[in-house]
Amino acid sequence: MARVSLNILSIQSWVAYGHVGNASAIFPLQRLGAEVWGVHTVQFSNHTGYGAWRGQVFGADLIGECVTGIEERGVLPRCDAVLSGYLGSAEIGAAVRDAALKVKAANPKALWCCDPVIGDTGRGVFVRPGIPEFLRDQALPAADIATPNQFELEWLTGQTITSLEQAKAAITALQAKGPRIVLLTSLRTEATGEDEIELLAAEGGGFWRLRTPMLPLSVNGAGDAIAALFLFHRLQSGAVAPTLEAAASSIFGLLSQTLAAGARELQVVAAQAEITAPTRRFRAEAC
Repeated sequence: MARVSLNILSIQSWVAYGHVGNASAIFPLQRLGAEVWGVHTVQFSNHTGYGAWRGQVFGADLIGECVTGIEERGVLPRCDAVLSGYLGSAEIGAAVRDAALKVKAANPKALWCCDPVIGDTGRGVFVRPGIPEFLRDQALPAADIATPNQFELEWLTGQTITSLEQAKAAITALQAKGPRIVLLTSLRTEATGEDEIELLAAEGGGFWRLRTPMLPLSVNGAGDAIAALFLFHRLQSGAVAPTLEAAASSIFGLLSQTLAAGARELQVVAAQAEITAPTRRFRAEAC
C-alpha cells in the first residue's frame, strides 16, 4: 500500500508554553499532513526570551538513544527528511549530525534541513562557543538544505551582504561547502524598501527572490516555522520557486495574525488556516 504522508524526524528544543523549536515546527508540519517524529533537545517551561524559564537541557546521549529506538522499529528507510535547529552545545550538534547521517544511510533520498542558528543582526552571536564553528565545519557540509538569516550567512561565509549580487555570491559560497539548497531569510539590501523584507532561495545555479511587507513585530519561533514549511514544500514540489512562495505566504499569514492578536507568541494554532491556505499569496521572481 502506498504511503500517503511524509515522515520527518525533527530534532529541536521543546517548550510547554509558546511556540519555538519543535513547538513551532511540529504542528505546522502535522497540519500539512506530515508524520513528525519529534526528538526534543530541551524541555523548558517557555522560551528564554522571557528572561526566566524552568526545565532541563537534555544530553546528547538521549538524542542518540531516541534515534536508535526509532531505528530499531525498522522505519528509518521510510524517513523522508531530518529537520534541525537551535543547538544547545556542540556535543548535541554532533548527535544531531549523527542522526541525520544515520537516516541518510538508511534512505539516500532523505534530505537534511539544517537551520544554522547562530545569531542575528543587532544581537550578534548568541549561541555557546563552538557551535558556530561546528555548524560551519561539520553540520552544513553534510546538510542538503540550509536556512540562515542574513547575519548567519555573513558569518558562515565571511562575506558582507549589502546588495543582491553579494547575497547571491554568499549563497553560492555556502553551497560550495555542502548544502545544495539555501533559503536566506530576512534579507535587507540597499535596494530593499524600508517597509519590505526579502527572502532569497537558490538551487542548481538558479535564484528566486520574494518580497513581503515588513510587519512591526518580532516574535520567537518564526525562523523555526519557516524552516519547517520550506522543508515540507520542497519535499512535496521538488522545486524551489513554488516552495519559497508557499512557505513565505504561510509565515506572513501567521505573523499577520499574531500582530492582529497583539500576541507575544506565534499564533500557529489560532491562525492554522494560514498554514494550508494563506490569505495572501506572494510570488517569487527569478533573479
